[in-house]
Amino acid sequence: MKQDFYEVLGVPRDCGEAEVKKAYRKLAMECHPDRNNGDKAAEERFKLVTEAYEVLRDPQKRAAYDRYGHEAPRAGSGFSSMHFDLSEALMVFMRDFGIGGSGGGGSAFESLFGGGGGRRDRRRGHDIKVGLKLTLAEVAAGATKTVRIKSLEACPECAGTGAKHGTQPLPCGTCGGSGEVRRQAQSLFGQFLTVSPCPTCAGEGTVVQNPCARCGGDGRVRGEKTIQIDVPAGVADHHYLTLRGQGVPGPRNGPRGDLIAVLDIKEDPRFERHGDDLVYDLAITLSQAALGAEVRVPTPYGESMLRIEPGTQTGMAYRIRSKGLPRLGEGGHGDMHVRVHVWTPNKLSPEQRKLLEKLREIEDAPPEKETGKFWETIRRALGHRE
Repeated sequence: MKQDFYEVLGVPRDCGEAEVKKAYRKLAMECHPDRNNGDKAAEERFKLVTEAYEVLRDPQKRAAYDRYGHEAPRAGSGFSSMHFDLSEALMVFMRDFGIGGSGGGGSAFESLFGGGGGRRDRRRGHDIKVGLKLTLAEVAAGATKTVRIKSLEACPECAGTGAKHGTQPLPCGTCGGSGEVRRQAQSLFGQFLTVSPCPTCAGEGTVVQNPCARCGGDGRVRGEKTIQIDVPAGVADHHYLTLRGQGVPGPRNGPRGDLIAVLDIKEDPRFERHGDDLVYDLAITLSQAALGAEVRVPTPYGESMLRIEPGTQTGMAYRIRSKGLPRLGEGGHGDMHVRVHVWTPNKLSPEQRKLLEKLREIEDAPPEKETGKFWETIRRALGHRE
């Protein structure tokens, strides 16, 4: 089974782009073929780290991976069939660390000690975390929820640039608009570049000479917005959904952070949930247990008919297939397990008492071997095995 991409990079699932990139840099340097003398295990690790990075750095691929895992191609993402050979992994490495294309040769490590793309990471806005309450019926069917969020939004006066109306930010004179300053040096591994944020523009590549009066040059003001969240069927309590680019915008039109919706599922008193399966406790009368009956039982999709077999004992369990919860990202449903309890009335009418007394005279004693079956049946209903 393929290793989880977050585990491959050693990052939490709610990490930002900068954290993903930082983790990739560190691991790519450790397992790069040039540093491991052709070690095959290191080479395979290098390709896996690169594949994980290519998925988690891309908002659309990452959103599909968060929802469906490695089965994402069935949802149309098409990425988990991606296979990196060594040359492709090296091209990704060189692309993301600015190696090549600028002359001067150098080894594959020439920009590992700097920060290609750092300007984007530094300007990224914060993530927003919200709680999303769901009922079991919404878990069964999926739901569309709407949340209203107070946050920072792009300043309407300057369109998020931070510059006074009628003016524009100017390219930084120190870095020429790149947001970075570079120095060449020599190391044990050959020639490399150190790349650091420009001290004049703090890595943005532009400077605002005439700040906007409304936002003070930040490019953001306080505001509210309404966001629609599509919740897939089959989610579990405390799972979370990540909406890429729906968080706080970065200063001066920097990239937005993410919206993280943490799911809070209200318990349904009728059911016990065990993964995708549900358990329902059904009380039946003595006559229904002895003679059999057809009864209606609730499910998340409406009532279903259940046939009680004659001679049913307390603790016996019936299974109604595919009436549990949807299997997230897999297709199909869990089952509904109905645990039967024979109800004993505590108040009898004279006629009931007379009939039961007559029954007592002619009924048989229960066999001893039935005594231990109660807990065994319950364990089976919950899927436990010895």
